[in-house]
Order: sequence, then C-alpha cells, then structure tokens
Amino acid sequence: MKVRYRAAAGIAVLAMAVAACGGGGGAAKKPSAEQSQQAQQQMAETPSITINPVAYDQVKDGGTLTLPIGQWPTQWNINHVDGNQADTADMLDPIMPQLMVSDDKANFTPNPDYVTDVKNDMSSGKQVVTYTLNDKANWSDGTPITWKDLEAAWKVNNGKDKKYKPASTDGWDKIESVTKGDSDKVAVVTFAKPYLEWQGLFNRTTNHLLPASHILDPDKYENDYKQKIPVTAGPFKVEKIDEGTKTLTLVRDDKWWGKKTKLDKLIYRTISDPSAAVNAFANGELDATDIPAGAPADLKRAKEVPNADVRKALSPNWRHITVNNQSTFLKDKPVRQAVAYAINRDVITQSDLKDMDWPLQTLGNHVFMNNHKAYVDNSGDIGKYNLDKAKQMLDAAGWKQEGDYRKKDGKELDLTFVIPTDTPVAKTEGELTQAMLKEAGIKLTVRPVPVDKFFTDYIIKGDFDLVPFTWIGTPLPLGSLPQIYKTGSESNFPKSNDPELDKTIEAVGNETDQTKAYELANAADKMIWDLVHTIPLYQRPEIWATKKTLANFGARGYKFYDWSAVGYTG
Repeated sequence: MKVRYRAAAGIAVLAMAVAACGGGGGAAKKPSAEQSQQAQQQMAETPSITINPVAYDQVKDGGTLTLPIGQWPTQWNINHVDGNQADTADMLDPIMPQLMVSDDKANFTPNPDYVTDVKNDMSSGKQVVTYTLNDKANWSDGTPITWKDLEAAWKVNNGKDKKYKPASTDGWDKIESVTKGDSDKVAVVTFAKPYLEWQGLFNRTTNHLLPASHILDPDKYENDYKQKIPVTAGPFKVEKIDEGTKTLTLVRDDKWWGKKTKLDKLIYRTISDPSAAVNAFANGELDATDIPAGAPADLKRAKEVPNADVRKALSPNWRHITVNNQSTFLKDKPVRQAVAYAINRDVITQSDLKDMDWPLQTLGNHVFMNNHKAYVDNSGDIGKYNLDKAKQMLDAAGWKQEGDYRKKDGKELDLTFVIPTDTPVAKTEGELTQAMLKEAGIKLTVRPVPVDKFFTDYIIKGDFDLVPFTWIGTPLPLGSLPQIYKTGSESNFPKSNDPELDKTIEAVGNETDQTKAYELANAADKMIWDLVHTIPLYQRPEIWATKKTLANFGARGYKFYDWSAVGYTG
C-alpha cells in the first residue's frame, strides 16, 4: 500500500457534523437499517472503473495532459519508506517499468513492453517464477534492463540489510534467490516459501523496478533519487523537475520501444488544496483533478464546468485514524480501546462523505474493502461508539475525572491529533474527534504541521498520538498485513508489537490456498481491531473531474493505466 494524505476541503461540513453529534459523540445515531441498505445498494451500483475507454487508434495524436498532485516528494526512490507515497507512484508510472499489470477486476497479466513471458512453476517443490525480459527493454542511459535489476530489487526490499529502509518487505522476504537464466534477459526468482501474491512484485503494487546501478549501493539507494530521477524506462521521459514550482514535466521518449504515446507532454503540478485544484480545473489550467471526500462544494462546481465529465469508481483506498501504540498515554491497550469506543466512526464518515454521491458506509475491515468478496465486518463491539464503555475502561485504568479531563498520578490525559496544514477535512476530523473525546474526559489537541513534513517528520518518526490519512490499496490486499501491521515493518507507524498477530500474518503469507488465506486474514483483522492499531473510517471515494474528451483516464479502481493510450478524442 502507498500512503496518501492529501485531504479534502469542506469547512462547511464541520457545523453539520458537530450538530449531528451534539457537540461530541453522544447524540449521534448509527445509520438506520434503511440507510444501511441504501448504502449497500449504492455500493453495488457504483462501477469498478470509469475512464472513457477508447481504442488506441481512435485517440488523436498530440496534446498535453496537466494533472495535480497533493504532495511533492523529496525522495523519488519508491523502494524507500520516505518515497512510499501514492503521488510519487502515480508520477513514476509513465516513466518506470512495471512487469505485471492489473485490469479492473484485479487480474494480473505480463506487461509485454517489459516481459515477453512469465512462468510460475511449482514442479520442483518450490515456487519458481521466471521472467523473460523484452530484448528491447533498456534504461534511458542505454543500459539493458536485465536480471540484475530484479536481483537488486529483492536485495534492497527483503529486510536483511538494515542499511536499506524498505516500505514493505512482504513477498521480497520469501524469495530465496534471483539468478540469471539462459541469458541476462532471463531472471529466475526462487521462493523459499510460496507467495500467493507474487504478481504484485516489480510494479506499483509494491515498487516500480529501478536500475540496480542506482539502488544497490546503500549510499546511492539513499541519495541518487533525492530531488532527482537519474534514469527512466517508459513511454515518457523527464524533461524537467522544477523544485521551485514543484512541477514535474514529462515528454514523449522517442527511444521508447513500445507503442508511441498519444500525448506529447504530461505535467504534474503540486496543488495541496483540492479546492484550488478544482478552481484550476474550472479555469482550464488542469485537464483533470481528483475530488476527495469532504468536498461536496468542489464536486458541485466540477459538475458545472462546461464540457467536463465526473468519473467515479470503487477503489481499494480507505480513510482511517492511526493510533500510536507506543506514545506516552497510549501504550496501555485499555486506554487505546477506550479511545476507540469514544470515537463515533459513523459521525466522521457521514461528515466526510455527505453530499459526495457516495455510499455512507463505515468500513469494518483493515484488509478488505466493502465490495471485496472476502469482506467481513470484523469491527465487533470495539468498532461501535459506546461512551459509557469508554468511561468505564478509563476509570479501571486509573484515569479519574477531575474537572473537564482525566488525570492519573498528577498527569492530565492529553493526546495530540496531528494533521497537515491546509487540509480542511483533516481539521474537521480532528475537531470532531476532539469533541467526542472530551465527553470521555480525554483532552485532544489538534496539531497542524507542514504538509511537506507531515509524513517524513511526524508519521514515520512516531511523533503523534492520533493521525488521519488515507492508505492507497492495491489489487492484492494481503500484502497490507505484513507491511502495516507486522512488528518491525517500516510502515507499521504505530510501532505495535503483538506476537500472536505476527504469527497469524505469517500464516497468511505462507498459505497457497486463496480461500484459506482470506480466512486467516480476517482472523488477523479481528486481532488488529482488538489491538487498536488503526481505526478504519470508510472506503475512500475515487472521483475524478476530467475534460469530456480525455480518453483512457479517470477513476480506474484496480486497473493500471496504459499511458501510451491516454489522450484526447477531440
């Protein structure tokens, strides 16, 4: 999973939501059976993809596509935990190799631009995946893409060498070796243990393939992609990285061996405020923009733009609150559980999604989205708002009410809710949570921090008690378990430590039967709820406003874009 924390506008939502919860959480009601049924019906009617599909030869040649991103990266090494951002992955898609690609139904097939054949063989008693690389596939510096690049990806991501800081070791840590086959263009990947989701390696699901020459050396791994992209291998190439305006400009790579891109140019502009992005779209400065939750005014405005098209689809992305398991006041699990009981997830979800033409449905699972076949609501008792239970647990933990807030051993129960600046919906979520927790006697301070430091200096370093952001999921959901919840993972931001959960996660990874793996994943999910590692809110809307003539782009769900075919019909 990639992290995204570009939040939505929606200041007006706050008044509605605070009124709904009577100043906190007490007066809020769980959605009625009729409302829940309506949400489920809406979910069933929401498409899995809306991109205006047009055949390659019917897309006109030429043109520029200008898109917004919410967060400008300093680390372009997607393998590095500091580079594990959805915006970074989006910008690397048109310029870096992906060996396997997914369709809208989460089915993976080899990407012929990079591999001519992929074989997954179990006949030797071990899982062996053999990639035959395209003879024409070269890095932009003229160096051939070879088995050594796949070997380097394994070495920097498997977690054995602590000089590297991988966002996730899942799958990589199951590989026993990556060796040369019949030629440098054949990579033989042998797994020590079977890996069910092997198709997710060497693409945006885990990490794009990067050249061994720039990542295998630990110093180069750390520095070669800081504020620069030294080598590419895609239908586009880098024309300019402008640190001043935080803009990436890509142009057609004439050395590309695949289908010629329809577009001449692709521009990514950093616009942290989604409302500003919608304004730019309305003014013709952008050709498309995503519209996140909590922005009904932005959605309404986008619909009013002449010759605009609003495209929406279900996606594996979800909004949540991460709970620091190691912070001073939250080390004690009963206190974390009390916090969970005191937060009304329905109110926050309704606040964020009101008037977004999206199902008002809370998420009851950390692994599977509401529309996934393996989805089970595992939230149980702890996922339900229960102020009395929260108070009882705090009393039992020794936190006694003294005035507005609780104290223990002379210390006030004072938590921080860290949010990025200029993100109104995160501010709204913080203020709602603040009001809810106050009713339980917990003080909560909403702490805005610089948007460009939010991830690297606060989330990764554990400088928070509670923090809201979005996980951008993949067509292969099981990989999120070791990445986000396993002890010691760089992306386990709460720094939780649960040996039983680790064992279950390990069992999921070792299971070769998908049905059994899904059952084990749901068992792990119940443990994650009990641990209060993360408080899920809802499956995040994927909504794009685009020019009507823009083809093969929009709300893609599980599908990977074919950047050669993205362009205009008129």
